[in-house]
Amino acid sequence: MAKGSSFQGTKINPSRFHRSQLKFYSFLVPFSLLMLMPIVFILNHAFKPQSELFAYPPRFFVRRPTLDNFIELSRVASASGVPFSRYLVNSLMITLIGVFVAIFITAFSAYALSKLKFKGKKFLFEVNTLALMFVPIAVQIPRYLIIAQSGLIDTYFAHILPMVVMPVAMFLIKQFIDQTPNELIESAKIDGASEMQIFLKIVFPIILPAIATVGILAFQAIWNDTTTSVLYINDESKRTIAFYMMSLTSMQGNTVAGQGMAAAAGLIMFVPNLVLFIVLQSKIMNTMAHSGIK
Repeated sequence: MAKGSSFQGTKINPSRFHRSQLKFYSFLVPFSLLMLMPIVFILNHAFKPQSELFAYPPRFFVRRPTLDNFIELSRVASASGVPFSRYLVNSLMITLIGVFVAIFITAFSAYALSKLKFKGKKFLFEVNTLALMFVPIAVQIPRYLIIAQSGLIDTYFAHILPMVVMPVAMFLIKQFIDQTPNELIESAKIDGASEMQIFLKIVFPIILPAIATVGILAFQAIWNDTTTSVLYINDESKRTIAFYMMSLTSMQGNTVAGQGMAAAAGLIMFVPNLVLFIVLQSKIMNTMAHSGIK
């Protein structure tokens, strides 16, 4: 018993706070604060008056917070030819559909590449791995030609289709599905389960952490996308809020005067990303802690 007590007192990861953990906190807390600095800066920057936006030396924290930037943003938005709500509705619709389709395509494709047997499976996975090497700007011209020749210019599909193919998401989900024992799937087939039932009842609960991660990546890519509205959309009523926020300074005709609105717009665009990450991060941690095959 004495030996057991001694062992319990020196275990590597105690269930409660122990002074032996201080060395880890002394290392991790400063790094955590460093990672929070961009978020704190965005929050402070949006509420800075014009005098503090261009102060030298630059100030990290706002001294005289004001709502003038948001008021000016609202005034300019209300004076626009296209209502601000139109841009917002476009972004919400495109983002929700795009995230759902991205998860659907990558999850089912990853399952096929991981567990199904068909000719050319290895080649397709190698093509997907090769696609990881290309940044979006490198395929911008062939992507434009495909969209133009498909007749998708000035349509909502131009926003959605190029964004739902995510090689990183495919690779990530496949790695999770590979952890599922083949014996478990074979026993389910013997019991009469279809491929869809196997995926939904056995595989899907295991890959929830990957699904949540893909959801975050897809949301950020689609919600913050401005390239599509610039290259593929000529109809102003089909553009997104990200493009509208980006174009605020040019709409003003004065880059300096538009910096306050740009700071407020940056905060508005950032908040949904932050909220989604916090919600899904907790989901990922809970799923990682409780998922598994027993």
